Amino acid sequence: QVQLVESGGGLVQAGGSLRLSCAASGRTFSSYFMGWFRQAPGKERAFVAAVTRAGGNTAYADSVKGRFTISRDNAKNTVYLQMNSLKPEDTAVYYCAADSVRYSDLAHDYEYWGQGTQVTVSS
Repeated sequence: QVQLVESGGGLVQAGGSLRLSCAASGRTFSSYFMGWFRQAPGKERAFVAAVTRAGGNTAYADSVKGRFTISRDNAKNTVYLQMNSLKPEDTAVYYCAADSVRYSDLAHDYEYWGQGTQVTVSS
């Protein structure tokens, strides 16, 4: 089992940047595929980015390609989401997720979830 805690959210103006962190504890972090998802008010949880166990491969939603970067540091048991050129439509609660089996862009494929961190982008 793994526990996930996100941090780094906040209020930022459009065009600004934030870096989210997700610290993991429990079983070996490097054995998990990691993903970031977001949920805006009244909308379903949506895929943002994912990274493989060793960090060699990444995937992104079209809406964030070229602006967001997912990375991980297995020595620190942490996955990051660097968000640049933020837009008001990026406003959401951001969640990190972990799964030991699947490298996926589907929320239901992930077994473990953090509590989320709020990102608000003002225009």
